Amino acid sequence: MKTIQIVIPVYNEEGNIAKLTESIINEIKLYNYSIILVNDGSTDDTLQKIKDIAKDNDKIKYLSFSKNFGHQFALKAGLDYSSADAVISMDGDMQHPPSIINLLIEQWEKGHEIVYTVREEDINLPFLKRLTSRIFYRLMNNISGLKLKEGMADFRLLDKKVVDEVKKFTENELFFRGLINWIGYKQIGIKYKPEARFSGKSKYTYKKMFKFALQGITSFSTKPLYISVYFGLMITAITFILYFIYLFYSFYTQSNISGWASLISTVVFFGGLNLTVLGIIGIYIGKLFMQSKNRPTYIISEKNIL
Repeated sequence: MKTIQIVIPVYNEEGNIAKLTESIINEIKLYNYSIILVNDGSTDDTLQKIKDIAKDNDKIKYLSFSKNFGHQFALKAGLDYSSADAVISMDGDMQHPPSIINLLIEQWEKGHEIVYTVREEDINLPFLKRLTSRIFYRLMNNISGLKLKEGMADFRLLDKKVVDEVKKFTENELFFRGLINWIGYKQIGIKYKPEARFSGKSKYTYKKMFKFALQGITSFSTKPLYISVYFGLMITAITFILYFIYLFYSFYTQSNISGWASLISTVVFFGGLNLTVLGIIGIYIGKLFMQSKNRPTYIISEKNIL
């Protein structure tokens, strides 16, 4: 019988663990399965809730980080410790409906090695969140050369051969949505309607979303560096043109060239431009610096899985 493992990163989800595992168990009937819960350094009773459930059900496995390393690394840890014929990843807040699991498996049985999900637009989300999400996917596709579907989520099924390839990656800045798209293989998408969070509140603030988007873009493309060069050249050309127009106008009208206002404006503008370009370069240099340290991307303090 084929085996299925469900990898679920969790951070401060003590109120969702029992409901989530129960829902998954009720859905999977025809396969030998296990659930790997990855505790991402939770500060509440999430780990204890996991241990309590694992005592009564040997299909519940867990990994617990020594601190909060982030959702993407919790997902990577679950994949690293998986050994099933197919692995399904999903979030621990109940917004990824367990009822979709059988549809993912059905497409896998038809020969698809990656079955990803695409979230239907939730009109209950704030307008700003929907707008920023739309902008992110368009920017990501235009800059990185990837073809990410708008609303693509970390709720997906990966065949064992895909998981084996993902295990080889040692990047210290992971962006799985782009990575899975880039890796190839036979892929198909399934739409789903997100459910309401069962307990707790969202951990993704606008600050974290911006950082995640920036990480995704800079992980898959060097185009921002080229854009900064083109932008700098364009501004320089415009400045020269305007300066000569200003000189011609002053000569023609016999008026004096004004001083500090235009000078200060120019200095401030180019100072901001320089800082922006240096910031973009700094991001890439920082990535190289952190990768060169070759530190482990996560540390596991407790586990009940080999």
